[in-house]
Amino acid sequence: MTASPSIRPTAVAGLFYPEDATELRALLRRLLAENPMQGPAPKALIAPHAGYLYSGPIAARAYNALRGLREATRRVILLGPAHRVALRGLALPSVEAFSTPLGDIPLDREAAALIEGLPQVGRSDHAHQLEHSLEVHLPFLQTLLNKFTLVPLVVGWAQPDEVAQALEALWGGQETLLIISSDLSHYHPSGLARQLDEDTARHIEALRITINDNQACGANPINGLLTVARARNLRVRRLDLRNSGDTAGTPERVVGYGSWAFYDT
Repeated sequence: MTASPSIRPTAVAGLFYPEDATELRALLRRLLAENPMQGPAPKALIAPHAGYLYSGPIAARAYNALRGLREATRRVILLGPAHRVALRGLALPSVEAFSTPLGDIPLDREAAALIEGLPQVGRSDHAHQLEHSLEVHLPFLQTLLNKFTLVPLVVGWAQPDEVAQALEALWGGQETLLIISSDLSHYHPSGLARQLDEDTARHIEALRITINDNQACGANPINGLLTVARARNLRVRRLDLRNSGDTAGTPERVVGYGSWAFYDT
């Protein structure tokens, strides 16, 4: 069946996570059961975006924090880095929905209109077409939340205040959840990766707006969130910090993964 031009189809189902809905639901149930998390409901999350085999446990830890938000959350603002397209600023898609094996998620046109006038925000279906940094979060959201709309933003080169301006415009109230998608260090031996990622974690937890591309592939959206977190006096909590050598990879060349929750004080 050919996908509707108004729906962004899956790009990495069958690669980063199962394409079969029954298999995907079973995997999500297992990941969430094996990586519990208790605490207050967050306003924002940072969570990783690799294949579920590698980063799924760390992402599950973050998404378990949403269990108290199943009915309250009606809008998700999702920002992730551009991996395949050179991009200046932040890109919205023009489609009406994103598809996963678990169903379609409608995009929030009303919320998107709040940032379309910003000079750093444009439209690019090309930037979204093959981008995995947003897609891999969607099945987790469909599992933990009830009914919600989505504002997906692929972030290229952008200053922290440019990302922060968009986040502030979309901040909303209890109905709105923000998620920043990012992995951490890439392709170091596990011991060195642990040191590098611990340093990055401390910067995030101190709300230091200094994260660079060597520390996190989602450095630009992270720095934007940290800018808002400082301005709004948010509290941050580390939920998990591991790497692919801890989950399913070899320790010689790993990718780091972390998850954090941000709370209104």
